[in-house]
This record gives sequence, structure tokens and C-alpha cells, in this order.
Amino acid sequence: MSFVEYGDTIKDGDTAIVFLGHESMFPVKVQHGTVTQTKYGVIRHSTDLIGKKYGSKVTCSKGGWVFILHPTPELWTMNLPHRTQILYSTDISIITMMLELKPGSIVCESGTGSGSLSHALIRTVAPTGHLYTVEFHQQRAEKAREEFREHGVEHLVTVTNQDVCKNGFGVSNIADAVFLDIPSPWEAIGHAKSALKAEGGRICSFSPCIEQVQRTCLAMEEHGFTEINTLEILLRVYNVRTISLQIPDLGKAAEDNSSPGFDSSNPSNQGSPCANLQQGTVQFKSGVPLREMVGHTGYLTFATKS
Repeated sequence: MSFVEYGDTIKDGDTAIVFLGHESMFPVKVQHGTVTQTKYGVIRHSTDLIGKKYGSKVTCSKGGWVFILHPTPELWTMNLPHRTQILYSTDISIITMMLELKPGSIVCESGTGSGSLSHALIRTVAPTGHLYTVEFHQQRAEKAREEFREHGVEHLVTVTNQDVCKNGFGVSNIADAVFLDIPSPWEAIGHAKSALKAEGGRICSFSPCIEQVQRTCLAMEEHGFTEINTLEILLRVYNVRTISLQIPDLGKAAEDNSSPGFDSSNPSNQGSPCANLQQGTVQFKSGVPLREMVGHTGYLTFATKS
């Protein structure tokens, strides 16, 4: 099993995604002799998982069933254990596009955090690229190394435990792109410039506060970066549901009532289609936004080394 290569069969030691529904799924490490509890009953790894194909429908001990999915960066972002706040697919998609990443690219990242963006970057630059990721917190760095090894991508990533603002990324003039997600990114702009290739490398900085963005942009200008621009990515989710609305009064009944020969006092005219139309309702499908949602994640600042 690898996050960058698809495997057909579930093996001992794999990371798999147990899918109960679109709003309910979780990762599990497949181990011989282990069981996993779900609301539909027990899943026995030895008999229910190992040797089965990914995507299989597995019946639990209570009679309910789940699907076992092959892990991808998208599914991992939705289900990973949170050691820090993470980036989600909306921001990740813009980052990979605006940094112009492709297979073979060399990327520097700080900090690693929970590894949400890291897995997406690794898949994008595979099979010949490489990710150099720096994490200040020692335990988070060690956990990231462990996850990359379990997920079969350790040959595509180098994890370093150090302060990027003081010690940089540990590489010079080789990176096609640099990503910063740290409290004071302006202090690391010089090291990012040193890590980037001689000309044309791209940089992105993620910050939740506009004051951080202002200081970062000033630092980028001081170090000669060009094409500096900041984006705010807003996600708005809609639910599709059936709603009922009254048919509007467009004045048609009034025109018909005033037409020659129409007698409103005549009982036969009281039940005319026009009269019923004004009091009716119609049902149709509509997209309705959620009452509460996350409206702001942060600001993405991009620039080019000149």
C-alpha cells in the first residue's frame, strides 16, 4: 500500500479507510489478529480485511456493512489524527496549482504539522520529485516520519527537526517551490530564497491574520521577490433540498376579471383556474447554503523569485 501507488489487495500493515457514510469514515491500520469496533459491529482484520480487494463491501458482526477504501491524500486530509490545525482540500488545490508543481518538482515545506499538505505535495511530485519538510516540534517530526514510512512514501520525503527561521531548510538553490505555514513567515523569507533555484522559483505563505500577511509581503519585497499577490479562499457549501414557494401574483387574474363578459358575481367563475393559481404553491429542488459554516481559513500569499 502506498499513498502514491494504487494496490488492489489489502495487506497486513496497510492503512485503510473504513467508510460508513459520506459523513462518517475513519482510518485503520490493518494488523493480523486485530479487530475494529464500529456501530455496525466488529470487523476482524484477519478474515474480513487481509486478502480482500480495496473497495470491498464488508459485513460486520451485527449484520451492518461498510466499505474499505484505498487511502488517498484527499481521504487522509478528512480523517487524519490532528496534531495541529491543518489545511483542507480547498487551499491545497490552489497551492499546488499556483506553485506550478508537477512530477519531478523539488519542494520545501515548513512546518510539517499533521501532514495534510505534505501527503498531497508528495503525490504531486512523485515519482521523481522530493519534499523537504521542516518541523520545529520534535515529537511531531518523529510522528511524521513514522506516518510517511507506514504510508510507503518515505523515499520521497526528508523530515528535518529544526527552526526554519534560524537554520533554514538544509538545502540551497535546488527547490522549485517553498511553502511556509509558521507564525512568523517573514523571518524565514531569506532562507526560502536561499533554498529556491537560481531563477523563477515560487513561494507561498499561509497566514490566518492580515497583519502577518503585511509583514510577509514587505519581507518578500526586501528580498527581491516579484509578482506578489494574496488570495483568500472561501468555501460555501450548499445542501440540495425540496422547498415550497407560493405562486406569485403576476396580475393575470386581474386582467381576466376585467375582460368583457366576465362576471365576478357569477358562482361559476369563483372556481376558475386563475383564482386557484393565485393561492397555490409549487415544489422544486434548490441549493440552500448551510446556516453555519467555516467562512475563512486564512490568506495565501504567492510570489516569484526574480
